[in-house]
Amino acid sequence: MKHFTLLLFFALNIPLMAQIKKSINPRPVGYSDAVSISGGQTIYVSGQVPVNEKGELVGKGDLKAQTIQVFENLKKVLAQAGATLEDVVKVNIYIVNCKPEDVATFRAVRKTYFVKDPPASTLVGVTSLVDPDFLIEIEVVAVK
Repeated sequence: MKHFTLLLFFALNIPLMAQIKKSINPRPVGYSDAVSISGGQTIYVSGQVPVNEKGELVGKGDLKAQTIQVFENLKKVLAQAGATLEDVVKVNIYIVNCKPEDVATFRAVRKTYFVKDPPASTLVGVTSLVDPDFLIEIEVVAVK
């Protein structure tokens, strides 16, 4: 009876521990309009900025270089939490004085990091970030 009770406990809890991720994409635009998650651990990552491990700015005046650095920073933070960019379900992007060519630059970099099932995304043009040399900041939510 003891073994049956343990087996029943684990059988009933398996659906709660399994993560089910579903991207909702009524139109292919490089991001998902919505992402539905059942189960898993949620990880909220603070906005990452274009600095290296020494805290030095990378790519002054260069949005592409800064975007790459930010994505690399995101990868490192997620790895510390036991996750990867594939686990990201929501992205908020802030670009200083955003112009159409900035959106194209960002999208070109983004598609190299989010290869399949892109997360839900919001891109916002802002007048400034905490450091006047930062051109971009990105925060994410991941579910592992």
